[in-house]
Amino acid sequence: MIHVPEELARSQVKYNGEAGRLFVDGLPERAEEFLGRWGLRVTGPSMHGVASLVLPVERDGVRAALKMQILDEETEGEPVGLRVWDGAGAVRLLDHDAATGTMLLERLDEARPLSTVADTREALGIAADLLARLVAVPAPEGLRTLADIAAGMLAEVPEATARLGADDAAVLRDCAAAVREVAGEPGDRLLHWDLHFGNVLAGEREPWLAIDPKPLAGDPGFDLLPALMDRFDPDEALWRFDLLAEVVGDRRRAAAWTLGRVLQNGLWDVEDGEPGLDPEQVALARILLARRA
Repeated sequence: MIHVPEELARSQVKYNGEAGRLFVDGLPERAEEFLGRWGLRVTGPSMHGVASLVLPVERDGVRAALKMQILDEETEGEPVGLRVWDGAGAVRLLDHDAATGTMLLERLDEARPLSTVADTREALGIAADLLARLVAVPAPEGLRTLADIAAGMLAEVPEATARLGADDAAVLRDCAAAVREVAGEPGDRLLHWDLHFGNVLAGEREPWLAIDPKPLAGDPGFDLLPALMDRFDPDEALWRFDLLAEVVGDRRRAAAWTLGRVLQNGLWDVEDGEPGLDPEQVALARILLARRA
């Protein structure tokens, strides 16, 4: 019987309610099913994030990882994106069950995420190189789109700002204004959406590979914020932004879509009942808005 960590159970109930509870309750049976179906042997303790359970496994002497997660609009695109990248800058997909979203992935070194690289500029350079490779690929048909996400965000702004203090509301409105400038050209690249230092692991066939994408089709500028917020330092913010923006092209568009990510996160903060926006993201937004002025 596999062990389901209590932290995973709590996060699933918190974010997915009854569907999350049912997912957690069914994990032992699902694990047994796919261990048998794909001829896998568990080789170590289970691992988890907020949304998934991962089992280190082996098949015919080859190390791999069995990943189980609840299917939703973000996770259903993961195998699609991984197939398109086919191991170029991202973890390789070895097998997939469409009905449950269960995946068999190549095994990377979970003890060596990019966050273990002490020099932040070095780590960001590695992330930038991966980002350039990932967003060079056009998105396949059928993924969620930045066009739809942007339209949905802009529609939520009036209600959200009414629930915030004056300063945070002003930042959210300014972010929305930046998004309106670029919303007519939302882009068509395959985006990872969550490329931060914790979602890059050391590998064997390549030094570093991205994991845990939540793919969508859109402008590469919408992919910059997670890495920008790792070890956030306002004095380094523009240097870091410029490094990432250089690999995706137009710096002004990149700034607008980065403000779009601040907008997205801010809307979620309001929805979750937070008293205000994240202070570090507000600081970044003000730095980028000041440069655009």
